[in-house]
Amino acid sequence: MTNNRSRNTSNMPKLVASLLAAVQIPDLRNKIFFTIFMLIIFRFVAHVPVPGVDTQALNQAFQQNALLGFLDLFSGGALKNLSIAALGVYPYITASIVIQILTPAIPQLKEMSQEGEFGRQKINQITHYIMIPIALLQSWGQLTLLNQAGVFETIDFGMNFITLTIMVSMVAGTVFLVWIGELISERGLGNGVSLIIFGGIVANLPNMLGQGLYMQNAMGSIIVLIIFTAIIIFTIVLFSEAQRRIPIQYGKTVMRGGQVQRQTGSSILPIKVNSAGMIPLIFAFSIVILPATIAGFFVNPLSDNFGSNLAKSISGFFDPTNLPYWIFVFILVVIFTFFYTLVTFQQQNLSENLQKQSGFIPGIRPGLPTQEYLNKIIIRITWAGALFLGAIAIVPFFITGLTGIKSLTLSSTSLLIMVGVALDTMRQLESQLLMRNYQGFMD
Repeated sequence: MTNNRSRNTSNMPKLVASLLAAVQIPDLRNKIFFTIFMLIIFRFVAHVPVPGVDTQALNQAFQQNALLGFLDLFSGGALKNLSIAALGVYPYITASIVIQILTPAIPQLKEMSQEGEFGRQKINQITHYIMIPIALLQSWGQLTLLNQAGVFETIDFGMNFITLTIMVSMVAGTVFLVWIGELISERGLGNGVSLIIFGGIVANLPNMLGQGLYMQNAMGSIIVLIIFTAIIIFTIVLFSEAQRRIPIQYGKTVMRGGQVQRQTGSSILPIKVNSAGMIPLIFAFSIVILPATIAGFFVNPLSDNFGSNLAKSISGFFDPTNLPYWIFVFILVVIFTFFYTLVTFQQQNLSENLQKQSGFIPGIRPGLPTQEYLNKIIIRITWAGALFLGAIAIVPFFITGLTGIKSLTLSSTSLLIMVGVALDTMRQLESQLLMRNYQGFMD
């Protein structure tokens, strides 16, 4: 039956044939439909607003504050509606990053990370605990920032029952989205948390395209923008798939029939050029936006004292419309790419694991020499990954200056997330198809 289906779809385009084959398999079809259903629920929740919001003031706040636009990316577009899911999954992502950084430094966490599935469940539980206070702090910060912009016109904003109710509802929205994401990862297809962010970005595309098409005399700029976007997506795919393959030899001595025999084998150790993914961009933009946000609390247009002038200078330097802002972003992205890559690489203990499995790199002695050899390789290829991420981070600024269209320019983080999630989901579907002897997407 499997062979008949394969022959019936052999004349179709590979992508279409693979999708049709996936829909025809009951368990895969259920996974796909379950994922779509969960994303639909997420979009409903993203449109349930908190009370007392002035939508016009909310739109103006987004135009004037870059931090809100960045946070809206990880809320899946829910922050623009100031819904109960306005925090999105950003507190969970922040908690996960904190745990990853602390794992090598805290012995208890390091031991848990080496205990297999049980250890991963314990670390995930700790991540959920850390997520709650982060979500509470972030909800208070967002509400304070929006209140200063005049968003809450009918509410006496302060530490009162109404404000606490809104904060609790926003934290509950985050917990609900993370739960949906974990359900997708468990019963659906793909990484659930990443798919929630992906779904929010895709849901905002029609509105963004509509704004661009309504612009007059902008068709030439739109064509240029589409071409540049296609080039950026191609480059992201190229670097996301690029890897250095290191040959590994395995050999062990066994006793068989009273005789000593040597068993050998070989495999490949792939090291990705961009092993840090989008994390350096998240770090960089979070830090570079923070000074201007804090300075905004102290800017007084009617005052000319030293504090107000200093706050104005800081806000001006970290203005996303200025070149110094993007130069600083580029430098931070490169630094964080090396930092995150080296931290995660050290956690893997590749040389120690290879030695335990009787594996070695041809021409390199096991143990410390293998570790030093791998460190040289990871540093060398990380330069390519770091410069790539840095360039991707600043390209939208130059494209906006070239085309003059701000409404149509997708952020680099959005493109990286979209491409990364799409590739990861396709790989998972590919592996499911290959287990059933179907031709996959990427053959």
